Amino acid sequence: MARFAVLGVGRWGTLISWYISRLGHNLVIWGREGSKKTEDLISKRCNSSVCFGPEVNICSDLNLALAQDYIVISINSQNFRSFLSDLKDRNINLESKKVILCMKGIEESTGLRLTEIFSEFFPNTPVAIWVGPGHVKSITNGIPTCMVIDSKNENLKNELILLLSSNLIKCFKGNDLVGNEIGAACKNVLGIAAGVLDALNMESLKGPLMVMGAREVSKLIEKKGGKRESAYGLCHLGDFQATLFSHESNNRKFGESLVTGEKISFIAEGVGTSKAINKICSDIKLDLPICSEIYKVIDRIKTPREAIKYLFSSKGS
Repeated sequence: MARFAVLGVGRWGTLISWYISRLGHNLVIWGREGSKKTEDLISKRCNSSVCFGPEVNICSDLNLALAQDYIVISINSQNFRSFLSDLKDRNINLESKKVILCMKGIEESTGLRLTEIFSEFFPNTPVAIWVGPGHVKSITNGIPTCMVIDSKNENLKNELILLLSSNLIKCFKGNDLVGNEIGAACKNVLGIAAGVLDALNMESLKGPLMVMGAREVSKLIEKKGGKRESAYGLCHLGDFQATLFSHESNNRKFGESLVTGEKISFIAEGVGTSKAINKICSDIKLDLPICSEIYKVIDRIKTPREAIKYLFSSKGS
């Protein structure tokens, strides 16, 4: 069995940890020292979704976690650069490691994909993404799903498919890292739009939203050097049910809160990504109406109702 570490004790990080341990791999789970989530997981060995047996090492010792061979990272994508910078400041060398990113986002300040940021800091370390549809409760209840693993490194993709694919999560090998990263990030923005529709009692517009959204994202993927068809794969269109319809979707719930004004305590990755996409589109002169309107709602330039009215008028479509 392989030696894995998962960095991050949020909802998705602990689900990935649960799944990896279920496959029988050796596992270390790392969370930041002093974090309540970390302390609770260490003391209780459970959170609201998953529990771990004594064979899993749960710790706040980063050196122990980074001693493993495969390093899975699942943290807030907008904090990724500062996390990597901290690793560099500690003179941590990852050249002998293999890294898997389980986050979906585009950096707000630069418009860079997460693998691009990683390669700035650790250019000699092979890195992959592991994205696609799935919710914690569904997976832990044994409901199967499919995900995609992609990387510039063909050998790493092949290794991870063998190590991580099962009857519960079937992993497919991607062939478009750019498209799969952008598609996975952008579906969160559409999730916010779906939540706005739900709160406005306009659920019937989710069909048009999906059609228009996938078309928009395919244009962005192509413009950034990826394959348009990736927008219609597991990274994006294949993840719509989990993101646009599920009551477990944080991005959909955040979209609802934009209408209702309800205060939320969780992170919706689509917020930072919407701002990143706005920057990218401004730089490359690309018009993506849905992403643009959601950015304006988040930034309080428009009300949710004004944005939806524009999007589904003849002018916005």
